[in-house]
This record gives sequence, C-alpha cells and structure tokens, in this order.
Amino acid sequence: MAENTTIARPYAEAVFKLAQEQGDLKGWSAKLQLLAAVVADAEMAAIIASPKVAKDQLNKLIIDICGDKLDAGGKNLVNLLVANGRISVAAEIAALYEVSRAEAEGSVEAEAISAMPLTEEQQKAITAALTRRLGRNVELVCKVDKSLLGGAIVRSGDLVIDGSAVSRLSQLAKAMLP
Repeated sequence: MAENTTIARPYAEAVFKLAQEQGDLKGWSAKLQLLAAVVADAEMAAIIASPKVAKDQLNKLIIDICGDKLDAGGKNLVNLLVANGRISVAAEIAALYEVSRAEAEGSVEAEAISAMPLTEEQQKAITAALTRRLGRNVELVCKVDKSLLGGAIVRSGDLVIDGSAVSRLSQLAKAMLP
C-alpha cells in the first residue's frame, strides 16, 4: 500500500498542478474518481493484471468505458498510466489528489461513524467543533455501524476521536485487569 502511494504521488502532484493551471479542480476530481472506479472493478482488475492484454487494447478499453466523461486531458492521463504500467494505482492517485485539492480549497473531509444515524443538529455540532479544531472548512461524511453499540468515531486525516461504547468498554476492561 505504501509502495502504491509512493508510485502514485508524482502522478497526483502533476495532475493537481495541471488542474490548478486549468482552474478545474472539481473537473479533474470527477475524472480521477471515475478512473479509480473503473480500475477498481474486479473484472477490470483481472484484465489489467493479465499479460495477454496488450497495452493499446487496455488503453482503448478504459477510454471506451469512461466514454465522453474523459476529455483529452483525461485520455492523455490514461495513455500515460497504461504506457507506464501504473493504471492500477488510479485509486491512490485520486486519493492523493483529493488531499491536495482539500488543502488548496482550505477544506478537509471528516468521517463520523455512529451506531445510529446522526441528527442534523449533531452533524452541525460535530462539523463546528472540527472546524474550530482543524482551522478549516469541514465536509462531514456520516456512516452508520451498529457494531459500535453507541457513541461515535470521528476521523479526519491523522485525527481519530473514538467515543464509541465499544472503545470505552475496552478501556474499562483494560483498567480492571491486574
């Protein structure tokens, strides 16, 4: 995984620089997400890994699947990644690009995982608290995981706040052991 990130970083930086020059950060985000989704498909992953598929065939297949959602720049990126045998790191490129985009836009994505759906009021409170703590605009993505029993886990980059009932019970159990 770390190796894939290392491989993907220069591509993500180059695409981000190009997107800034074009003033199209959101457009490139959509292209990279599409490419990552196409490459992540199980059948496509098998085709990419197959030595029987020529690079030009793979290139044409990916571009055909993406259709008109890829402009000339997106097609050039596909050409480059396929030619260099790096198309399999499309998801890592997209993820690194999103980090750069968020930094440039002064925003950050946070994930709140709770045992039950969060109310609008709770979402606003979490977003406000994270905005104060991180000093950036926060886009909150909420998920439900009933295995938490209660409470929530909030993640944003390296920051993890675990207020789940499972975590608290685990801490209590550790404190009670000799």
